Amino acid sequence: MSIADRIRVLIVDDHRTSRMLIRDALEQLGIKQIIFAVDGEEALHTMMTAPCHIIISDFNMPKLDGIQLLKAVRSYAPTKKTPFIILTGQGDRELVQRAAQFGVNNFLAKPITVPVLKKTMEAVVGRLQ
Repeated sequence: MSIADRIRVLIVDDHRTSRMLIRDALEQLGIKQIIFAVDGEEALHTMMTAPCHIIISDFNMPKLDGIQLLKAVRSYAPTKKTPFIILTGQGDRELVQRAAQFGVNNFLAKPITVPVLKKTMEAVVGRLQ
């Protein structure tokens, strides 16, 4: 059984279109266990009640942004080692530095493509297939 068959991915983005595009790309990679959250607060609740194996989170969201979510995930013992990918439309050097400071595993720039998503995911979790 491949990693793609086993992992649960949490997509966190306040834009439905972005969530659906990421879901479609993950499904093309063979990932079927996909959970959604519309903001960082909902994502944190999900991770505390039914943890996922990897988080792909937008940076710019209401309530808890991607960095705040990353900090919260890293400070909670059961989730502190969960792979975390920040999704952003910004090429912001400060964001990259702040995310790295809090232990982000990788970055994914919008708009995403399936090959780039695959490469980004595999850099974090290993070969998907």
